[in-house]
Amino acid sequence: MAKNEVPKGEPFDLEKLQTLFEMMEKHGLTEVNLKRGEETWKLRRGPQETVSMVPAPMQHAVPAPVAAPAAAPAPPTEAAPAADAGPVIKSPTVGTFYASPSPDDPPFVSVGSKVGSDTIVCIVEAMKVFNQIPAEMNGTITELLVKDGEAVEFGQPLFRISQG
Repeated sequence: MAKNEVPKGEPFDLEKLQTLFEMMEKHGLTEVNLKRGEETWKLRRGPQETVSMVPAPMQHAVPAPVAAPAAAPAPPTEAAPAADAGPVIKSPTVGTFYASPSPDDPPFVSVGSKVGSDTIVCIVEAMKVFNQIPAEMNGTITELLVKDGEAVEFGQPLFRISQG
């Protein structure tokens, strides 16, 4: 019983938390629940839950701006080809975009790279956790939309891909 007791106010060991994230990645886990005394943490990783949430807000946000400039036909015509130029790989989290595993290594992918659904295309670092981002679709990278070292937002397009 004594080893399960935790002094109040003591934080989780961040090194152990990092190890837990690495183990989650290694074993393909997307969710872990921890309980320590009165404190409970729920850890989630991976794009499965975040990807399903991205389309709903975007669908609601897009109709309003499109309806307002309906009097000017040229801007919607220019915006439509850019949106239809191919699907995009989006960031599943907020963080810093890295195109390669380290500064001395080549990028994971570049324009013209063929990718599969499990192909790692980049890393997004958040709070010292380096999340490998898979393509989640098959195709060819046609455009890089973010620069190495740039801050990215949740749902921000990172790459354009053609699935032909």
